[in-house]
Amino acid sequence: MQTIFKSGGFALRHLLLPSLLLLWTVSFAQAALEPVKSPNDKNSYRYLTLNNGLEVLLISDPDSEKAAASLDVAVGSGDDPKDREGLSHFLEHMLFLGTEKYPDPGEYQQFIRSHGGSHNAFTAFQDTNYFFDIQAEHLESALDRFAQQFSEPLFTAELVERERRAVHSEFSSGLKDDGRRIYAAKKAVANPDHAFHQFSVGNLSTLDDTEADPLRKDLIEFWRNHYSANIMNLVVYGPQSLDELERMVRPRFVEIENRHLEPKAHKEPLFEPSELPAKLEIEALKDLRSLTLEFPIPSQQDHYRSKPASYVASLLGHEGPGSLYDVLRNEGLVESLSAGTGMDTGHQSTLELSMRLTEEGLAHQDRIISLAFDFIDKVRDDGITRRRFVEMANLADIHFRFREQSSPIQLVSQLSMRMHHVEPKDVLRAGYMMEEYRPELYKDLLAELTPDNVLVTLVQPETPEAELSEAPWYGTTYAYREIKSDSLTQPETRELADQLALPAPNPFIPEDLDMVPGGTMEKPEQLLLSDPDEDKGLSLWYARDTSFEAPKANVYLSLRSPETQQSASNQVLTQLLVDAINYNLNAWAYPAHEAGLNYSVYTHLRGVTIRVGGYDDKLHTLFTRILNQVAEPEITERRFQIARQNMIDSLRNKAKDRPVEQISEYLQGALIQSTWTTEEKLEAARAVTLDELEDFAGELLAQVDPVMLAHGNLSEASALNFSRLAKAVVLADSEIVSVPRSSVREVPAGETEINLKVVHPDTGYLLYLQGQDTSFETRAIHRLMAQVVSSPFYEELRTTRQLGYVVYATPYEMLETPALGLVVQSPEASGDEIDQAVAEFAENYGKRLAELSTDALTQEKQAVISNLLEKDRTLGEVSERYWREIDRGETDFDSREQLADAVLQTTHESLVKAYRQALIERQHSLNIVTVREDKYANSEEMMEMLRKRPGVR
Repeated sequence: MQTIFKSGGFALRHLLLPSLLLLWTVSFAQAALEPVKSPNDKNSYRYLTLNNGLEVLLISDPDSEKAAASLDVAVGSGDDPKDREGLSHFLEHMLFLGTEKYPDPGEYQQFIRSHGGSHNAFTAFQDTNYFFDIQAEHLESALDRFAQQFSEPLFTAELVERERRAVHSEFSSGLKDDGRRIYAAKKAVANPDHAFHQFSVGNLSTLDDTEADPLRKDLIEFWRNHYSANIMNLVVYGPQSLDELERMVRPRFVEIENRHLEPKAHKEPLFEPSELPAKLEIEALKDLRSLTLEFPIPSQQDHYRSKPASYVASLLGHEGPGSLYDVLRNEGLVESLSAGTGMDTGHQSTLELSMRLTEEGLAHQDRIISLAFDFIDKVRDDGITRRRFVEMANLADIHFRFREQSSPIQLVSQLSMRMHHVEPKDVLRAGYMMEEYRPELYKDLLAELTPDNVLVTLVQPETPEAELSEAPWYGTTYAYREIKSDSLTQPETRELADQLALPAPNPFIPEDLDMVPGGTMEKPEQLLLSDPDEDKGLSLWYARDTSFEAPKANVYLSLRSPETQQSASNQVLTQLLVDAINYNLNAWAYPAHEAGLNYSVYTHLRGVTIRVGGYDDKLHTLFTRILNQVAEPEITERRFQIARQNMIDSLRNKAKDRPVEQISEYLQGALIQSTWTTEEKLEAARAVTLDELEDFAGELLAQVDPVMLAHGNLSEASALNFSRLAKAVVLADSEIVSVPRSSVREVPAGETEINLKVVHPDTGYLLYLQGQDTSFETRAIHRLMAQVVSSPFYEELRTTRQLGYVVYATPYEMLETPALGLVVQSPEASGDEIDQAVAEFAENYGKRLAELSTDALTQEKQAVISNLLEKDRTLGEVSERYWREIDRGETDFDSREQLADAVLQTTHESLVKAYRQALIERQHSLNIVTVREDKYANSEEMMEMLRKRPGVR
């Protein structure tokens, strides 16, 4: 998998994201030590260096059922030879395909999958990262296979042609992806002497394989000249002791050769200074409108402890009252704004200020740019204060103190990349460190953010009105020209500039960080108010949970309303109403977000849900403000028009999604009751009026089926107070009704073929194989079927037959209705060719399944069960699980245990029978294929037929 850099929003919370860390390079061997860890972290750590120079971080978590590992090499697409673009990405693919000890090219993948794990890799500009997770008891065997890939890869000659086609398929799948196309245009205008300018994915042309210039020879030469133990980092996570983990790692990974290499230095400027300021205009395929100001700045890697770029970006990207975003949004010019660092090569980085524009904003882009420089001037003049630094540092300390665990596979991948750039003792806390107030560094950075040192990038669906160029490989239409710096500032923005303000002291910083008394409850209990007249029909579920030793809680309130299910128009109105609520909350609530609180107001099939979470100290204040907005939303004509246009754009863009995504959208619209198709919602969005929205806002709460969950560091009294507040503010005048849950429609007997017209050149294919009921037994058998099929299906159709980059078999469960989905997207094969390959696979694998041994079946069952029962690592994961159970009406809160038990009880005979009925006989199946001409499409009549079907029971 080849990755592209994507800049994101940058506020204080982004200090915590490892992908955006400002890092520092060290390259000396370290004795074993334990990095500084959070007081809330119960894991044990050991950092050591093997004799071959490979740096290793071991993590022991005795309570984990999963183990994981990641190896990062300080080599990426920036190391590709100019005549072999994509070679590092191709090497990433080839390393998986057989080693001296394990020559079978599919053995590693099958081993991981069959033991409840997953694996992947990605190639970035200066890193290639390989990672997996697995059931903990199989870690040593997995490490044995993993290590061999870096010490004794085969690079089998017969697989070179196959895998270069796989890389080409990956390239082809992105030809209509705006993210790839925009990135290609940015590469095209970069300094030709900088490696970033090069094509990084690779295809059949750049990875040409001839007798005169054999690809395998270049591949092996690249591996030998670039892969070395001393520029690799390994992270291993498991429940085993540190000594046991070290015993597993040392003899295996010390075999990787140390070739005493150094990571490539990219000293060339990303943009030629003489070419700035400049403007890049890019034509998007979808209805996208964005504006980015990108400033070259010195590398920030040496400053990870003080984070000057984080300080500056947190001010530029602030969304509170008077911020650049708030002023522009109130003028109806932008929909979102973010600031943060871009790619940092160790010699140069970028600071990016990115905005998503409204249609009006696109027409007034010059005003936006000018006001952005006005705000930069304000930050330069008044924004450097010790108070702001202390506030950010204090919040960073609190967040580190109560840091929650991420999943093992995410953690190991992040840490293995980070180890290249920070001291060993800082590897866990680097993202949270703000040790010293450095005003001189802030000033130096702000001195780079000037009109004569900027690349302005505009993305729009229209063709630029300038001399056009076409980006290599992806064919992106763009225009690039130098501009005058004085054209970027306008005196007429002075009135707006007077509205700009820097952030006030944050009122949401938590003060009470104590834990409530009492142990963690086994599961939620339903609470009733002592006064029946006060009960008001609200179903309140409560669970005290202090198991994560963090003063945090989550509160959910679902306002189920029969109004939302009535029509496509009502679904559109519900979404527009939620947009108005979120719009009105944003500026006020942004400081809460910085302070570790979070919220969301979102639509679902039965209505609207309000969720608040984070440090419980100020949670009540946030919840109150949201309830007031829900009860009396402020809806303006300007906001209505912008939100409606955004919805229209989003719905229209779905027609340009990947074929498999359009199939999924169609399937949900056809089978899930109370849902509507993209076309139906688009028609409704175009017709809806402000008067209708205002009327709907009053009707939504007229009849309600309310339910609430309060979970975490809360007392029972606090939970009851939350419920009283909800009743008083939003339910006082509501009639309490019952709103039934939607179900999934039953697929007709036999195979139903559906041809869906799309404009994308690839062919999308989904074979949806539905279970006949929603019992735990049927759900279990489809989970198990997906488990045993997924790896061989991928190996056969993706790896051997090379039908496409997007190939997978997966449980396709919707609303507890079980199904198996076989998915393919191919740039070359037709729907008939894909279906023939699927049928042949089903027949051939059916014979293997019939001969599956008892031990092998037990292993596959344990893989499913381990994923079902995987330990919750954050309070939020537990809250979400409880909330899903409440939505289903499963108030014993043991669905996953029941499902796991049903998997355990599944017999070989029943699995084989279900497989034959589903994959070979296709007894209840939808065969959905995309086509490009109207005359072949039948999706509308099939939709009408399916919507008349009864629900699965």
